[in-house]
Amino acid sequence: MLDLLVLYYSPSGSVCELARQIARGIDSVEGCQAFLRTVPKVSAVCEAVEADLPEKGAPYAEMEDLKRCAGLALGSPTRFGNMAASLKYFWDGTGNLWQEGTLVGKPATVFTSSASMHGGQESTLLSMMLPLLHHGMVLLGLPYTLAELTTTESGGTPYGSSHVSGARHEKSLSIHERKLAFSQGEQLARTAIKLNA
Repeated sequence: MLDLLVLYYSPSGSVCELARQIARGIDSVEGCQAFLRTVPKVSAVCEAVEADLPEKGAPYAEMEDLKRCAGLALGSPTRFGNMAASLKYFWDGTGNLWQEGTLVGKPATVFTSSASMHGGQESTLLSMMLPLLHHGMVLLGLPYTLAELTTTESGGTPYGSSHVSGARHEKSLSIHERKLAFSQGEQLARTAIKLNA
């Protein structure tokens, strides 16, 4: 059984919903199972610390999770066209894994959510790819063989699945957004199987 990590940061819950759809896609592929992890908030106050365990949702990610996984789906909300500081902070701490080549050759994919259609989704997805490329991971996008990429009127890009949540995060995932995220999980799992054959 191959374990695939779905690692995300989701203060409003939108990215978490995409993560769950991706995990469903992973779990639908025989021989693969998803495990979800998140990261704590980063504070500008030096004395502020998060609890060891989040109040709800997935546990916090540890370096061991990256060592254990056979593939990775990485998700963040958009922050001025970039990944959130909390997720960037986590990746900035992976230097030892980079030196050891722990992630080299493992498949990876990215996903995001923004309040508006033009809130920087594609640049956020590209920014999340950069540390994965430095780690030597094999990046996967969404192919245009998925009909939803050309018919969606909400989220979805060839760089990875996405969601348009609305200014108050009031919008649920659309049918197309759900399908694209599920397909992204399936593709990650099938690629992990091929690379581990």
